[in-house]
Amino acid sequence: MCGAPKQGGALAGVDLSTQTVIQGQVWHDGAPVAGAYVRLLDSTDEFTAEVVTSPEGEFRFFAAPGEWKLRSLAPVGRGERVVTADVGLNETTVAIS
Repeated sequence: MCGAPKQGGALAGVDLSTQTVIQGQVWHDGAPVAGAYVRLLDSTDEFTAEVVTSPEGEFRFFAAPGEWKLRSLAPVGRGERVVTADVGLNETTVAIS
């Protein structure tokens, strides 16, 4: 069983003026992908964290500002997306091909 926190929901109580949040959804063929693993990799492709998407395909990471790679792994395939995250809320979508 994965020890990742529950994904989705609001960011109540999170000070977005001091926190860097990377969140979004994983999609495949026009639909969200539940139960996909999303890995957060730093600029050197070093593994940093991993979460499992919610039933709505949602994921969230708290990270430092900078360039990050999101890698999604699911039975239907895999996808990657590079994001440059600033302090605040950084939203993105990872498409699985």
